[in-house]
Amino acid sequence: MSIRRKVAATFYVITSFVSIGLGGTYLFRGRFMPYHAEALGRRWTEVDPALQILLKALMEVAGAGWIGIGVATLVLVAVPMRRGERWGRLLIPALFLIFYVPTLLATLAVLNQTPAAPPWYGNAIACLATLGGVLADAPWRSRSGPE
Repeated sequence: MSIRRKVAATFYVITSFVSIGLGGTYLFRGRFMPYHAEALGRRWTEVDPALQILLKALMEVAGAGWIGIGVATLVLVAVPMRRGERWGRLLIPALFLIFYVPTLLATLAVLNQTPAAPPWYGNAIACLATLGGVLADAPWRSRSGPE
């Protein structure tokens, strides 16, 4: 792989591992995050049990999404990107942006519409790392295949 593609792969791999870590946090956490409590103005124990079930389910879905995007992109980096296949080099940033742009917008909505201070910057960093990766790799400039 070229140096530029290795830089891009590094951005993608780091973002993938962070995604998997976040996913595990949300998937296996027994209650909502502290910023969720701030947004609702209630502690977990003050939330109706039916709402607890719903919120926990939404957290599990979000966690599974983070794990899914992390694992999928690791596979794409390890196989088609390493081989220089353009479709894989284009798919990685597309998947990250399809996932992280709406996640960033949702987090910013919580920031702007509630008293909570959610960690929006993590989603912004993932978007910027993805843009850095795709600009470094520039898969639209080269044909498929190893360099």
